[in-house]
Amino acid sequence: MAFQIDGTLHKIFNTEQKSEKFRARDFVIEVTDGKFPQMIKFQLTQDKCEAIDEHREGDQITVHFDLRGREWNEKYFTNLNAWRIESAAGDNQSAAPPQSDADYPTMNAKTEEFSDDIPF
Repeated sequence: MAFQIDGTLHKIFNTEQKSEKFRARDFVIEVTDGKFPQMIKFQLTQDKCEAIDEHREGDQITVHFDLRGREWNEKYFTNLNAWRIESAAGDNQSAAPPQSDADYPTMNAKTEEFSDDIPF
């Protein structure tokens, strides 16, 4: 399930090495919906951890994300897994959401072209 939301970048956390093969980075945006602002935490994983680096706290951004859920020891967890971040002005190219964790495209920062190793 792919979603997107606009908000103000409130907080960027450091990347954490969760295991030998897995790393994650959290960030929070503030969304004003009605009277009360909402602080919403997202997670970037693996090669997406650097996607937030070009943005600063206070920037207006659009976050593209998937809603993920899992069960562990009879406890249930929900995660907002961000896979693309752009300025709220929307001046970046559009991209289709990934279908699985293995499908996350990598972006070449010099040419801004996506590379997903598909020959066509």
